[in-house]
Amino acid sequence: MKQRILIVNKFYYPRGGDCVCALNLESLLREEGFDVAMYAMKHHENLHSQYSNYFAEEVSFSGSVGQKLEAAKRTLGVGDIVDSIDKILYDFHPDIVHLHNIHSYISPIIGQLAKNFGCKVVWTLHDYKLLCPAYTCLRNGQPCELCFHDKLNVLTKQCMKGSLFGSALAYVEAKKWSRKRLESFTDAFICPSQFMADKMAQGGFDKAKLKVVCNSLDSAKANRLQSLKHESVEDYIVYVGRISAEKGIESLLKAAAQLPYKLQVVGDGPLLKQLKATYEKYSNINFLGKLDAVQVCDVQSNAHLSVIPSECYENNPLSLIESLCAGTPVIGAGIGGIPELIDDSNGRVYAWGEIDALKDAIVAEMSITRDNVEIKRNAMKRFSPQEYIHKTISVYDD
Repeated sequence: MKQRILIVNKFYYPRGGDCVCALNLESLLREEGFDVAMYAMKHHENLHSQYSNYFAEEVSFSGSVGQKLEAAKRTLGVGDIVDSIDKILYDFHPDIVHLHNIHSYISPIIGQLAKNFGCKVVWTLHDYKLLCPAYTCLRNGQPCELCFHDKLNVLTKQCMKGSLFGSALAYVEAKKWSRKRLESFTDAFICPSQFMADKMAQGGFDKAKLKVVCNSLDSAKANRLQSLKHESVEDYIVYVGRISAEKGIESLLKAAAQLPYKLQVVGDGPLLKQLKATYEKYSNINFLGKLDAVQVCDVQSNAHLSVIPSECYENNPLSLIESLCAGTPVIGAGIGGIPELIDDSNGRVYAWGEIDALKDAIVAEMSITRDNVEIKRNAMKRFSPQEYIHKTISVYDD
């Protein structure tokens, strides 16, 4: 009898990397013959699902006081969320519950209820929320690990966007969902990078429960990139990602403004409007905004070089994986899990946050010609959907 897998993510549409990974997993598991159900929060952008009637009611942290209180209850696993989870557990009766990004809009209560129901619980970690209540391991633009062993710091330093209420809620949430409690119902934590696994161990998590499984291309992008021959490389640099401070986009723009190469910036985010206004006078810098998956593949495939200039603890960035699978070499900041993906054959790593080091790396990379076909061949094998799903299933069977 085939196993029944319940995949849980707070949204059921390609909102971000976590959602893309959850959707990709759903598709791959079905191809492997598993019986798969999805559970998420109701949202007007969600894709169609036969299980949408089970989804948790939508909550928001940006509405009225009453709406914020309902959202706060959700983070603690209190209210209608319990009945909602119980219903899909009893009706679908999963063998394995695979959690993805569940904080705030779903709540870790689902892992506890699933364990009580007799399920094996696996949790793929897409950020550092279990170590840092503010998610990012950043404070004043610098890496911060104070909360790894004392969560009170998120409150005293008001790390949640400078908000006392938000920081207090994050602290209460972290205390309720302590490491000991999370480990009691989670059989395995899947870390997409060794860096994340090391940080989880540093934060006291049981090393035996930490499994490293790198992210992969989703099947649609794999097929698209496979069809592109990388025959018309152009002399431009591409950045694909969120337009926000922690992604290092400002450092990249400062470097590009001092160089003669064209930079194509793909993505959306809180700094987009501001940075477009600041750099509109530079004819070599072009903001393309948010593109669909096919357009992103095409832009990456035709680029001479991709840059991942992050200034935070990146986990296992999909944009880097996609660039390599397009056959495009990558310059990456030497922080987080980025260096694990880059070697002398497919790009170079520079000292993160140092604009001169980034400029030097760009100049050096733009002056050479790499074997794009070989980069693509190696990446397609390393990050293939088949490699990813087989490693994931091995975690289920462990």
